[in-house]
Amino acid sequence: MFIKKLRPVFMPGEDWTGKWSMEHIFHYYAHTPNAQKVWHDLVSHLQKVAEQASAFARPFGGEAHAAWAGLFHDLGKFNPSFQEYLQAQYRGEKYPRVPHAVWGAALIYRLLCKGAKDPEGWKDIALPVCGHHSGLAAAGRLAQDLEEFLQKNSESLSIFCTRFLHWMRIETLPKPPPLRPLPARDTRREFFIRMLFSALVDADYLDTEAHFAPEPAQVRRGWPEIPELWTRFVKNQESFLATRDADTPTNRVRREVYESCLRAAEGPPGVWRLTVPTGGGKTRSGLAFALKHAVLHGKRRVIVAIPYTSIIEQTADVYRKMLGNEAVLEHHSQVPVPEDEGQDPLALRLRLAAENWDAPLIVTTTVQLFESLFTNRPARARKLHNLARSIILLDEVQALPPEILKPTLDVLRALVEDYGVTLVLSTATQPAFDDTPYLREFYGLEVREIVPRYREHFQRLKRVDYELWDEPLSWDDLAGEIRELQQVLVVLNSRRDALELLKALGDLPDVFHLSTLLCGAHRRRVLAEVSCRLEEGKPVRLVSTQVVEAGVDLDFPVVFRAVGPLDRVVQAAGRCNREGRLAKGRVVVFEPAEGRAPRGPYKAGLEKARLLLKGRPAESLHDPELYRQYFRRLFADVDLDKKRIQEYRQDLNYPEVARLYRLIEEEMVSVVVPYGEAGERLEEWLKQPGRTTWRRLQPYLVGLFRHEAAKFKKEGLLEPLGEGFYRWTGGYDERLGLVGPVYDPGDLIV
Repeated sequence: MFIKKLRPVFMPGEDWTGKWSMEHIFHYYAHTPNAQKVWHDLVSHLQKVAEQASAFARPFGGEAHAAWAGLFHDLGKFNPSFQEYLQAQYRGEKYPRVPHAVWGAALIYRLLCKGAKDPEGWKDIALPVCGHHSGLAAAGRLAQDLEEFLQKNSESLSIFCTRFLHWMRIETLPKPPPLRPLPARDTRREFFIRMLFSALVDADYLDTEAHFAPEPAQVRRGWPEIPELWTRFVKNQESFLATRDADTPTNRVRREVYESCLRAAEGPPGVWRLTVPTGGGKTRSGLAFALKHAVLHGKRRVIVAIPYTSIIEQTADVYRKMLGNEAVLEHHSQVPVPEDEGQDPLALRLRLAAENWDAPLIVTTTVQLFESLFTNRPARARKLHNLARSIILLDEVQALPPEILKPTLDVLRALVEDYGVTLVLSTATQPAFDDTPYLREFYGLEVREIVPRYREHFQRLKRVDYELWDEPLSWDDLAGEIRELQQVLVVLNSRRDALELLKALGDLPDVFHLSTLLCGAHRRRVLAEVSCRLEEGKPVRLVSTQVVEAGVDLDFPVVFRAVGPLDRVVQAAGRCNREGRLAKGRVVVFEPAEGRAPRGPYKAGLEKARLLLKGRPAESLHDPELYRQYFRRLFADVDLDKKRIQEYRQDLNYPEVARLYRLIEEEMVSVVVPYGEAGERLEEWLKQPGRTTWRRLQPYLVGLFRHEAAKFKKEGLLEPLGEGFYRWTGGYDERLGLVGPVYDPGDLIV
């Protein structure tokens, strides 16, 4: 136990006047009804949070720091003013908010800063304590604020040091050891504080959840263990192999990839690269590597991060069929959470609804993973400590934005070297980015190949013939081509382009549409219908944005792909003749006469691809050298830390880091659309906001840019349900999805 059983000692004092001195506190707790119970409950809460935070931080050596943070984080709640505020909240009365986190932070600052050998050491605990509700602050600004606070409250803090801490037996706590020798301005220290922050927040939220919602808290501890998942996977693999076709070229490659993954899993933790051609069984074989490696090396969980929401939905479904519904956490969007020190019941429930990734297998978006790694917000950061001693599988790693690549890879390297993470860099693109900054940033780290003969596999799985059409196609011309084909996939660069082509197709039967204008439940239904039609040989014409690429298991005989980034063109080709049933599939790369593309890295890649393909034969798309040239041109003269994020990290300026590090530049909001069971599930959420009801609602959400939401709100198409959360009151079409917006907040990376 970190705190010995408290012996209440109440000091006589004058009547409480509202000023927080220790004399007033003890007088309050001595004479107010039920106050002694409040006192003991608070002490119990501090003790439990200290113990839990310490356990969370133990995998990365931060247990003593986390224990201190847990003990100090809610000391300000002993303030009688805060107790009065709390009681007013429960009575539904208005009462000025009373900050409480600053008291524990100020006391830490006083104890660890003045005369300490390490003048920076206070930051490791005070920053998480002060920000456990409102977010990590900038260290420089916090130091000024705490100095001012101490000047105004020095007498109260003195009494705290001499009396209160002694009565709570704080001397029994382990003292925080010095950090590993690191400069004060070092990104490793910045990330260590971030991980302590995560451990504290999650411990605090879980203890609160156990108090207010004990049944959900019990459910959260019911995940199967990693060894059990490996056993289930092996059994499923045996059944899977028994149903596969005989000795086809595709199945031979898949078998070799799978066997390579099993052998590589026995290798040491670190950085691994999984390079598999599209259709080579990357999803299943990658999971085989991760689960076996986790069992052999004592890893706690597997996190699979994927660029597209549509692929997450499909991948999570595949994993559930293999391992069971209870084994997989599918995490797309974050619950909209008010993050301040407010204690109203709704705010408390919303905080508790935030995911903490305590499941053994998490399937999430690239955005959710990386923006969480750089956030300063407590609800989004609470899961980070669970990354320690895990396996992180990054799918389509070449799609990471180059302008923020240096801080991205710096954090990944820290996770590998300091937090026991095994990192898998996975791609189905031709082996072409060896000479790009993706690997140079890992200088000094050995990057091992999971499949050593991957180049041979690319040669053996040439299942398509490419066609490069020079003349731009209008939407009407493209619609004419589609009318002549019974089964065809068209992949366009934007949602606007998809809607224009659908308009040109008019009432042509057997036409389907996929984009982020459709909610997840709707996309699942469309994919199921399209897959069924392909399998049965029925007519099916699918118009899609990039959400259909990279992992969606469809097998068309013909694919039309608007010219785009070269790796995206290859991904689209992976939806053609995927099973190798035809001698060769047909992939047409064309220039839309009226098309447009998302801005930023996607458009830059499109322009490089357009120039590179000009005048080349279509067969060059099978040549790995073409892709090497593409990536060299794409990354020529790119500033890998364009926003100077690393400098802000060194300064421990957490708000600025969070503001600058964005995979999608503009913030997005979640919108509930009127599809399927959306209405019932929204009512469940409104009645009882929480993790379970949010998960059930998540398949019925569509993402919009915040500026889009503001526009549609003015037009009366959005009903606000909370911060960054709306109900769509406009049209929702069975084919088009959400009728209104045609921008592209999520077609590149969602």
